[in-house]
Amino acid sequence: MSSLFTDNMVFQQQAECAVWGWAKAGSTITVAPSWGKQKYTAKADAAGAWRLKVKTPAAGGPYTLSFSGDDKPVKLTNVLVGEVWLCGGQSNMEMPMKGFKGQPVLNSNEAVLHSKNDQLRLYTVPRSSVTEVQENSKPSPWRVAEPEAVSNFSATAYYFGRLLQEQLHVPVGLLHCSYSGSFIEAWMDVENLKQFAGVKIPAKGDTIKQVSRTATTLYNGMLHPIEGYGIKGVIWYQGESNYDRPDEYQKMLAAMVKQWRTKWGMGDFPFYYAQIAPFDYTRTSKNKGGKYNSAFVRDAQRKAQEQIPNSAMAVLLDVGEEANIHPMRKEPGGTRLALLALQKTYGLKGFGAVSPSYESMTVKGSEAVVRFKDAPMGMTAFGQELKGFEIAGADQKWYPATAKINGSSITVSADAVKTPVAVRYAFQDFTRATLFGNDGLPVSSFRTDDWAE
Repeated sequence: MSSLFTDNMVFQQQAECAVWGWAKAGSTITVAPSWGKQKYTAKADAAGAWRLKVKTPAAGGPYTLSFSGDDKPVKLTNVLVGEVWLCGGQSNMEMPMKGFKGQPVLNSNEAVLHSKNDQLRLYTVPRSSVTEVQENSKPSPWRVAEPEAVSNFSATAYYFGRLLQEQLHVPVGLLHCSYSGSFIEAWMDVENLKQFAGVKIPAKGDTIKQVSRTATTLYNGMLHPIEGYGIKGVIWYQGESNYDRPDEYQKMLAAMVKQWRTKWGMGDFPFYYAQIAPFDYTRTSKNKGGKYNSAFVRDAQRKAQEQIPNSAMAVLLDVGEEANIHPMRKEPGGTRLALLALQKTYGLKGFGAVSPSYESMTVKGSEAVVRFKDAPMGMTAFGQELKGFEIAGADQKWYPATAKINGSSITVSADAVKTPVAVRYAFQDFTRATLFGNDGLPVSSFRTDDWAE
């Protein structure tokens, strides 16, 4: 069996879910799920590989899944059918509930203590960085949510799954596949990277000097082996390692999503992603100013929503830490990703899920009026001073600006700028959110210009 298929696993409900493995060449494999009388068969090819699809019922369980062929029969137990989400990215997705050494996840100990839930199942794809495509990942078990399993599992993914399970009242399976420090191109295949001229593709046998930052290597070792597993959608938290290449990142993110959807063959499944949080990148890099300001990659992520069908972004402008690239507040990210899924994928209503976002700007005399969409109840600073706005004229020199909320628009001005041309908000490496929707969701940093710096 593929490493994905173990006791305690979760199948996506009401779908045709792929099941695969290896056996003696030419042998016939029979798969019998206990949720129905139908049996499914496949014939192993010359290399011994076989693959078939089983039809799953509405959410429920526990069930068993039996496999028989020329080898010893295999029976999987405590199998559930429900909602399955793939959770990918780099360290802020990988960061477990117990935190990293010296870097805690706020309030996680109590959350872990109360985490026992038979209806929530967790799977982590083991780390693997290789130059050749692998057909199977390293062994790893599906685990039922309980303190020991949860403490070692992705915090962002756990908070996402916990809220989904609570609201949907069905089993939820989380398929976690991330690697700290990874470049986005490490999660893409050779064919889809050909359009990016500056990306170096490693050859078979090359030494991988940067295990999470070498193109194709994580795709080869971690993602390809799980392609096609039945999922509802994807959540993604990555971009910190690509902060210094914002223009390329925007194109790569769209290309990666298109690649994943093509490989999975399930259409344009939902893709919800976290915008990276503010952080002072000059602490870890000699690069300063210009496009090295990570606000540019946050802006690339903001714009990518328009390029990627069935996608949305969770804004984390209010959780960043100046001296720590791994924010301790992980619950907001997981929760906001879940809100997007609950509203956009599952159709639940009555709550906010989407942050207000920049729509347009007009100039009235010495004032710029910035309008926002997705702000049905207007916006607020929750009583604090509205900070972080800058304004510029045709000379492209930026000045701190006074900003005033008018429902779903902001009026921006500065004495030094008589005829405004452009406005920016929270456009620094590290910044603190001051502008929110009435539901408490922060507005993303944004710019109305397209200037080089």
